[in-house]
Amino acid sequence: MKSEAQIHQIFVRFGDPQIPTRSMIFRNPSTNFTLRHLKSSLFPGAPESIFFTLNGKPLSDATPLFANSRIAPFSTLTANFRLCGGGGDGGATGAESRDCYLNMYAVKKPDKADPNELRLSKWVNCSLSNEPLRHPVVIDKLGNLFNKEALVEGLLSKNLPKEFGYIKGLKDMIPVELVQIPGVRGGDGAVKFQCPISGLEFNGNYKFFAMKSCGHVLSAKSLKEVKSSACLVCLKEFTENDKIVINGSEDEVTALWEKMKEEKAKKDIGKKSKKLSNANEEKPGQLADNGKKRRIESAKGDSNGVSKKFKATDTMPANATKAVYESIFTSAKKSNFKETYSCRSLPLGRN
Repeated sequence: MKSEAQIHQIFVRFGDPQIPTRSMIFRNPSTNFTLRHLKSSLFPGAPESIFFTLNGKPLSDATPLFANSRIAPFSTLTANFRLCGGGGDGGATGAESRDCYLNMYAVKKPDKADPNELRLSKWVNCSLSNEPLRHPVVIDKLGNLFNKEALVEGLLSKNLPKEFGYIKGLKDMIPVELVQIPGVRGGDGAVKFQCPISGLEFNGNYKFFAMKSCGHVLSAKSLKEVKSSACLVCLKEFTENDKIVINGSEDEVTALWEKMKEEKAKKDIGKKSKKLSNANEEKPGQLADNGKKRRIESAKGDSNGVSKKFKATDTMPANATKAVYESIFTSAKKSNFKETYSCRSLPLGRN
């Protein structure tokens, strides 16, 4: 008599709800049948990307399907698909929060400025308006370049930045002469300048000096090769103090700043000494006024406080006759002259 066939039935559910659950029936299953064999029968060609779970707990591929007491008949296995990644590949790891992403994209990092562009901008644009340089051009005592029109407008409107607070008026501006390169313009249409002697371009790659005495701008190379105490363009004499480096280094700007403070201190001392000298000097008429005051004070009273009556003879010249001098100011003697409201009459007996 044949024994009844052993039937083992399980259900396979898929992680994707669109795939229906499958019922698997096995007759007289082998004890060596594992989950790897089940995957090969269900998903030919891709067994490594799928794993089974039972009641939420993962099972290895070597787990026997029928000899395992955990997988009882009519159990439901869930087939899960492994996803690529899992960390380190730029994907999410589950550790990040929503705020982390919001903060990362909320603050935009500023673009790094090209140092070459920044350097060139200082040589071809106005330091105040950032517009291309155009005549008339001026520099300050620290070697910064400006369009004169923009700088004057800033002074009149009193809205200069704090970094240019030392510029108080036209006396703090030095007019300069920039030589244009004929027929050459930048990408924005701005003109380009050069050294009139060496032809070096005015773009920050070379050092340039401005002459306070005449305003011409020359390259350091020209001044070094042609050693002269006169300007190489107009032949006007200059000294080392007349040379101002344009857009100099930090140390050069510091030296110019100290030089500017020394000049200001000397000017203030000169103004104070001039005021003192003017105060000590007396005007030509002041001596006479002081003498007159002293005479009036002496006429009012002596040192004991007794008042004196002023007499004309007190100030009589040395060679003058007393009687004649007194008669000029007052009648010292009584006479028989009869005076009227308009004139003195002749003596009685003569009319």
